[in-house]
Amino acid sequence: MSTPKILFFISFFFFSFLSFSQQNQGVIVSGQVVEKSGQTVPFATVVIEKTDLSMVSDENGKFIFRNVKPGKHTIKVSAIGFSGFKKSIEVSGTSVNIPVQLDNELQELESVTVLGRSSVDKINKQAYNVTAVDAKKLHNSTLDLAHALDRVSGVRFREAGGVGSRSELSINGFSGNQIKIFIDGVPMDNFGSSFQINNIPINLADRVEVYKGVVPIWLGGDALGGAVNIVTNSKPRKYVDASYSFGSFNTFKTAINAGYTSKSGFTTEINAFQNYSDNNYWVNVETNDLETGKYYPETRVRRFHDNYHNETVIFNIGITGKKYADKLMIGFTTGQNKADIQTGARMVAVFGERYRRGNTLMPTLKYQVKDLFTKGLNIDVTGNFNFGYEQTVDTVNRRYNWFGQYTQNAGPGGEAGRSLYKFKNNNGIATFNATYAIGEHHSLLINNTFNTFDRKGSDELYPESVTYQQPEKLQKNILAAGYKFDYNEKWSTSLFLKNYDLNTTLTRSYNPSGNWGDVAYMELNNKTSSLGYGGASSYYLKQNLQLKASYEKTYRLPTPNEIFGDPNDNLQGNNGLKPESSNNINLGLSYQTSFNDINALTFDVNGIYRNATDFIRTEFNNNQNKTVTVNQGSVKTKGVDGEIRYSYKKRFTSGLNITYQDIRNMTKYEPEQNYVSYYYKDRVPNIPYLFGNLDGTVFFNDVFKKGNNLSVGYNLLYVHAYYLYWPSRGGSNGKHDIPTQLKHDLNLVYTMANGKYNIALECQNLLDNELVDNFSLQKPSRAFYLKFRYFFNKSNK
Repeated sequence: MSTPKILFFISFFFFSFLSFSQQNQGVIVSGQVVEKSGQTVPFATVVIEKTDLSMVSDENGKFIFRNVKPGKHTIKVSAIGFSGFKKSIEVSGTSVNIPVQLDNELQELESVTVLGRSSVDKINKQAYNVTAVDAKKLHNSTLDLAHALDRVSGVRFREAGGVGSRSELSINGFSGNQIKIFIDGVPMDNFGSSFQINNIPINLADRVEVYKGVVPIWLGGDALGGAVNIVTNSKPRKYVDASYSFGSFNTFKTAINAGYTSKSGFTTEINAFQNYSDNNYWVNVETNDLETGKYYPETRVRRFHDNYHNETVIFNIGITGKKYADKLMIGFTTGQNKADIQTGARMVAVFGERYRRGNTLMPTLKYQVKDLFTKGLNIDVTGNFNFGYEQTVDTVNRRYNWFGQYTQNAGPGGEAGRSLYKFKNNNGIATFNATYAIGEHHSLLINNTFNTFDRKGSDELYPESVTYQQPEKLQKNILAAGYKFDYNEKWSTSLFLKNYDLNTTLTRSYNPSGNWGDVAYMELNNKTSSLGYGGASSYYLKQNLQLKASYEKTYRLPTPNEIFGDPNDNLQGNNGLKPESSNNINLGLSYQTSFNDINALTFDVNGIYRNATDFIRTEFNNNQNKTVTVNQGSVKTKGVDGEIRYSYKKRFTSGLNITYQDIRNMTKYEPEQNYVSYYYKDRVPNIPYLFGNLDGTVFFNDVFKKGNNLSVGYNLLYVHAYYLYWPSRGGSNGKHDIPTQLKHDLNLVYTMANGKYNIALECQNLLDNELVDNFSLQKPSRAFYLKFRYFFNKSNK
């Protein structure tokens, strides 16, 4: 970073602090929002009427207003699912505490289709373009975390098949590793194949935060197009949440979450889950009969080699609620998985024996403390290291078709390349996060995220091969510093700087003598360093009308798998891959209103602009049997996404969201070409550009017995047709497109004893439409699932 830039930002922070540090003093009005049971109500809207004072309570239901004028006031509190609260108060002296107790209007009725998107959520109030999903309202569903996110505007979850298949998230046109995924602020970069977002049950999460575009610096890392933060419930309590589901394609899932916190602060938590599926759903393919030679241009067959199972346990033990540690936990995550591989990168390649497997062995550390040494200084430190392994097994020399028939080839071989290659990535992550509040309106933030990767592998079929002895190492460090200014409850602004460092060690083969078969390796060390910066601001034009804007110059560093390859995911390495950069702009508008305390309406719209350089995207390799990541010189994205939700009392709720994104290749001249690219200004292929969701749920209370509730819900997913390859490629009748898709889901949820016992019945893809995704790989046909869930919770008062 150059000296003038450093001086500029130091001066800006200094004068901002001097300009706004002096504020009028008044009375402090504070309180906590709870329900009758004593459980806190987070993210409730608290308003002092006939003033410009309004805010959202924090995750513990607490709120505080400063500089309130003395005199008589009326305080109003509201939260989705609770009756309204209004009370006259007398403000005098230096401080006033107001206890607030809300009546539970919905009697803890949970719904499968309602996202739980709270328009008054503290997360959504941030200056960033963020959507918070209340995962608790989905705990009765069989959804995993990824499929729950598929219903958020601007988000597409893309997968290569059924349960446990390769998958990635796409947010406003950015996808894969351009999107970073976190659990409680810790990057999931090194969690291994046994612990991925599409095999984690929704019950693990308390809420899920989806950041579209600019990401706050306390989520460390190099996200280019957005981030997903999975937030677990960390409140001191005693609870058990156990569920079991089963359904089509011999699919069954089990999840157990339990925790105990004593009055002394001793805490232990366990999260265990397993998934199994034959994934033998119906697909439409072209194939030929190996016995008769007859060709079938389009036939419907079942997948026959796609079994998947995984088992994972997360255990944590430690202390909470101490002066020296709000949380100090040591833990261990262990898991294993095995997945048959049915196809290659395209469905024309069919396998019948090939499979992959892996495990996770990861110790973890979490330390959080508030007001360390001085009031306002909060520290958060995490660390983990994965000792697990990954392996692809391919030792049967056969060629299969979609009928399950095969031809046996002579001699040793494999279906895609004979291999027993087994490797350990030996990767770890350490994060440090600190915030320091300077008075009431100013705070400083610093975050550092360090990743290390050192792959060690071998193949017992080729024990003497020097190929597997070559170093594959990567280290990256992202250091971020920021400043936040909260002028009042209406206006908040954040500014930040980020420094990105990448260090890779690898080898490149060459022929030293020129003789055939003579191979030697040259070690290469590559280092890059880049500076990013940005800011975000939010302003309430009215109490229920929020305007937000953010800008970022950001970088995304290549991942180890993109550089070195990943045999388990049919991914070919590219050691010439460069970091991608982008200028991102986000604008957002949010509006909430209610009519007669009966009808509620929320509306959100967000605009995006991206100008990316060295855009990293995935395409087929030359043989089209694997994928490879490559740099696209220049890509521009313009888009908009919006959502509208309506609810009537506790009887009905419905929502509609839609996303449009125009993602264009602006690379006029391809490398080593002196003519304009054929694909100049084409839409970037294999990325949907128009999609949306429609959902609706009807509630019935006290069905058969008081405290027993029933909900019936529907969800529609729409994805407009898009091209698999560059649109300028091929003639008018020769373009390969992915057709328009419609997916209809139905669900019925019956809760008993105010949510203690729950039964859910779901039908996914009701009309059995053909659904395809990445590179036209087909997803499951119509399926039915039944889930049983038991939930017990007792908070520590």
